[in-house]
Amino acid sequence: MNGGPSGFNNAPVTRAFIIASALFTIFFGIRGRSSKLGLSYLDIFGKLRLWKLIVSVFAFSSTPELMFGLYLLYYFRVFERQIGSNKYSVFILFSVIVSLLFEFLALALLKDPAVNLVTSGPYGLIFASFIPFFFDIPVSTWFRVFGVRFSDKSFIYLAGLQLLLSSWKRSILPGICGILAGSFYRLNVFHIRKAKFPEFVTSFFPRLSWPTMGSPPSAPTRNIVGSAPSYAGRRVERNYPSPMPSSVEPPEDSIATLVSMGFDRNSARQALVQARNDINVATNILLEAQAH
Repeated sequence: MNGGPSGFNNAPVTRAFIIASALFTIFFGIRGRSSKLGLSYLDIFGKLRLWKLIVSVFAFSSTPELMFGLYLLYYFRVFERQIGSNKYSVFILFSVIVSLLFEFLALALLKDPAVNLVTSGPYGLIFASFIPFFFDIPVSTWFRVFGVRFSDKSFIYLAGLQLLLSSWKRSILPGICGILAGSFYRLNVFHIRKAKFPEFVTSFFPRLSWPTMGSPPSAPTRNIVGSAPSYAGRRVERNYPSPMPSSVEPPEDSIATLVSMGFDRNSARQALVQARNDINVATNILLEAQAH
């Protein structure tokens, strides 16, 4: 399933979070302390270990968890492109705090001082992201495998299921807490979906993360063919079908699908018009235009 244009264009917050998660995991793995990560009852209600609380937000406790976790975080960058880096920062903070509160509640109820009941890693953010993924990302293709029907979203769900069951009970608990946090955000508790940080806060993320390889970010709104050089414009017109009459509007679900991939709404509409509502051709037009 395509999560939009490749790389971290228009997703600096996601890039910074993924880099931090990878560095924390590698650091504790090299020092052989991965097995000590995670939260227990004593870590919170005994002698508060603030370092474990902070590390549990970023560092995974094993390599398989790191692989699946970073893959999901990378895919979910589509939400940052949809709502903007500022509001996505609020979503991250809200998801992390609310999921941690639910984890504290679970630890208080279970009261088992012997083991780390909650595995380490950004489970709260990842599984909170499955709520908008379920409701806001439309299915674009269906296919069958041995008679079983799957969609292009199935691969993301399977990756999430693998991560959820990676440490069995220790990973299921923070996964459920993340889903609850995402549900609260979806319900707009405390009008959280309207909250924004001051612009100077989110402006730091592009400076903190490594530069993205590939083409630079494109302008938010542009003419798909007209803004490219004349040679490129002629080539696009030659390879793709001529536009539909202006009176025929592209379906709203097709526009929503392209927007969910990270493209600008106006550009998506223009591409669909040119592609005669063929969403695959429209995607190629958008990617080709972005390359210029």
